[in-house]
Amino acid sequence: MGKKKLWGGRFSNTPSKVAEEIATSLHYDMRLYKHDIRGSLAHAKMLCKQKIISQKDLDDIQKGLAIIEQEIENGTFPFNEAFEDIHMNIEARLTELIGDAGKRLHTARSRNDQVITDVRLYLKDEMHEIKKLLIQLIVTIVQKAEETKYVVMPGYTHLQIAQPVRMAHHLLAYAWAMLRDVQRLDFAYGQTDELPLGSGALAGVNYTTDRQFLADELHCGAIAHNSMDAVSNRDFIADFLYFSSIMGMHCSRLAEDIILWSTAEFNFITLSDSVTTGSSIMPQKRNPDVAELVRGKTGRLYGNLLTLLTLLKGLPMTYNRDLQEDKEPLFDAIDTVKLIISGMNEVIATMHVNEEVTRKAIYKNFSTATDIADYLVMKGTPFRQAHEIVGSMVKYCEHHNEDFFTLPLEALKKFSEQFDNDIYDYINPEKSTERKQSYGSTSLKSVEHQIMVIREKLHEYGC
Repeated sequence: MGKKKLWGGRFSNTPSKVAEEIATSLHYDMRLYKHDIRGSLAHAKMLCKQKIISQKDLDDIQKGLAIIEQEIENGTFPFNEAFEDIHMNIEARLTELIGDAGKRLHTARSRNDQVITDVRLYLKDEMHEIKKLLIQLIVTIVQKAEETKYVVMPGYTHLQIAQPVRMAHHLLAYAWAMLRDVQRLDFAYGQTDELPLGSGALAGVNYTTDRQFLADELHCGAIAHNSMDAVSNRDFIADFLYFSSIMGMHCSRLAEDIILWSTAEFNFITLSDSVTTGSSIMPQKRNPDVAELVRGKTGRLYGNLLTLLTLLKGLPMTYNRDLQEDKEPLFDAIDTVKLIISGMNEVIATMHVNEEVTRKAIYKNFSTATDIADYLVMKGTPFRQAHEIVGSMVKYCEHHNEDFFTLPLEALKKFSEQFDNDIYDYINPEKSTERKQSYGSTSLKSVEHQIMVIREKLHEYGC
């Protein structure tokens, strides 16, 4: 059935095969090995400092853990699923290598505080990498906005052409959303940056330990105040999974826009061969697979958040074995987030904008109807009346298969005597964006200001 359990002193028989299978987490938590070794080294140093173990024990532990890390990285470590997880595998191997000193390492700690310490250390490292990727995606979006700030395209509500906007303005909407994602990630990092090690199983430990020393060694910004909360708290994982879900939603919406823009019906952009695939049967196809998979993988992120929240909702204090199930949704979210961000970055960086197509598209669906209503308002017509007049113009054009971009002035005057020759500047959709005067609008000046402000914020992040 495998080697004797390190916790098996009070048991007469070993667990059944199914009990071992349901209990093991080694196949996924082995990715925590570096952080488990790091936490154990800090714990051993603290035990020696407090004279709980000897200097020789510390030296042996340090040498043994160095051998174990090398074995894992070389692929020669003797993993044994009978030891359930990476933590017990490392401890068992350490004892095998150095004898009793290995057995002393677990003094003044429990697997409960050990495991959650490892997860916190691991997640902090992963969040550093994710933040770099996310900031690079924002940089790429801003660069594409700079390239497309003179490109005017239809803006949509209800997926119907509404008003002309600059493509840069559309893209920058996502840059702003992702800057909020960075803030959410920073919040999640702050919640993760807390030390549970030293809390024991739930009640503290019967030794004079130095938890501040541990926090300093492991670069943790705070120490958990309550030992019961320390070993059962998974809020920080939920915070990260919430960040992942919102960030994924933003990338999914951007992916949906990209997919629509790349269709033959829109044809606003052409996607690079590097992010598209062909069909096994239809030779002409260019499928936006990367964008579609970004859109699809967002559902996994939602599922991971719901999995954790469901896991936690009915647990009594403090540690329960259910909490072992926190890692797979977390690890999957980390891997998925990295893929989503990297994929979206390449899609945006390599897409080509078909500027002539977007220019023609703004002449559809009476895109400057609001501009004409505002023109009448400036001539003294109340807005609601102006709205009705322009609605009548649209109705007339639809019934007579015309558009008001080319209606002669005499025809326009049938709807309002306020119309004069200057109306054609307002009808022209290519001039519409520059009439937007409000802060945060789609005018060139506003777009350039947005780019400047976002770049200033990115500079604060060292970019």
